Amino acid sequence: MSVRKRAWKTSTDIEKTAWIVVYVDQNGKRRAKQFSLQRDAKAFALAVSNEIREGVHTPERDTVTVAAAGQQWLDSCEQRGLERTTRDSYRQALELHIKPFLGRRKLSTLSVPVIRKFEDALRAGEAAPGEQTGKVRSPALVRHIRVALGALVADAQERGLCARNPVKEMNARRKSGHESRSEARHKPHIGQEIPSMDEIGRIISALEQVPTRYRTMLLTAIFCGLRASELRGLDWQNIDFKKRQLHVVQRADRYSQIGSPKTKAGNRTIPLGDRLLNTLREWKVASGGKDGQLVFGTRKGKPDGHSNILVRAFHPVQVTAGVVDSEGGPKYTGLHSLRHFFASMCINRKVDGGLELPAKVVQERLGHSSIAMTLDVYSHLFPRGDDLSELAAAEAALWAGP
Repeated sequence: MSVRKRAWKTSTDIEKTAWIVVYVDQNGKRRAKQFSLQRDAKAFALAVSNEIREGVHTPERDTVTVAAAGQQWLDSCEQRGLERTTRDSYRQALELHIKPFLGRRKLSTLSVPVIRKFEDALRAGEAAPGEQTGKVRSPALVRHIRVALGALVADAQERGLCARNPVKEMNARRKSGHESRSEARHKPHIGQEIPSMDEIGRIISALEQVPTRYRTMLLTAIFCGLRASELRGLDWQNIDFKKRQLHVVQRADRYSQIGSPKTKAGNRTIPLGDRLLNTLREWKVASGGKDGQLVFGTRKGKPDGHSNILVRAFHPVQVTAGVVDSEGGPKYTGLHSLRHFFASMCINRKVDGGLELPAKVVQERLGHSSIAMTLDVYSHLFPRGDDLSELAAAEAALWAGP
């Protein structure tokens, strides 16, 4: 590999100079790249030397644009059988956010500084090149876009279209830094994202005025912690009245397609209390439910729409129960708040009305893929081991001596 200065004259007899890097890639092909500055040429030569040594170098002329790689990535997602909702979220990230800013870039020109600048532009609401106005993206949306971009580049890397994944490098740098802590998984709190015991009590009382199907559905959400998709896809054959258990084995996506839970951990068994068991039994008799039919399906036997459940049941019952925000609307906008409550009930001490279950059991009840996820979200709710009264007693015992 050589880095040398090149001088020449244009057709109008103007002298020009440049720095050229000449090298042979890992396939034995001679390559050359020109730079205006010597330092850029040397930096490129050093990077290429390392890439050739590792066998991952991809010349710029052999790579493709981010937009082209993105289409190949979406095609591979479909071929691998990813859920339609997942594919749609990836497509939106590509079409609405990644392509407007990075679509024309070659993959080989992506770097950590380029992606950082891209993130900053998203957060600040800057307009993409060629557009007049921009839009501020939330921190959560920016993270989602970065994840999608990382998956896109990883797919291209496997195809030999680029040498490195700068998104992965960026994530590694942030792993133990301040930014990773500031972007840590949001922890829901009682009275904010998690209904309190008093609020749930009032909601349960107000459920008497709700149609039986929705009343039974919301009680199941409260005492089983099912996700909305799992509630909508629950089948009567998944409820074992003899063993007093509910089995989560399927879900209904936003398009009302029935499929398996997203992860293996989503397949789980949840014990049923006496009152909920009797409520489900009564609903089965009243609805004429049979195995192979949805527990909370519509009259046509289809999964109920998520928005229907909110508008027709969960939001009105909160208003009736007086669980409202400052403007008199429902305090909790999504069904996930009931899942949060179930988690808090599993975690809270028995003296506070909870079950005081170990973290591993809570993870299994919630269907989290790892105990780390459970602790990331709910660690602040677990009883602390340094209770002041216990600390005082231990201190007194030690201080007294033998």
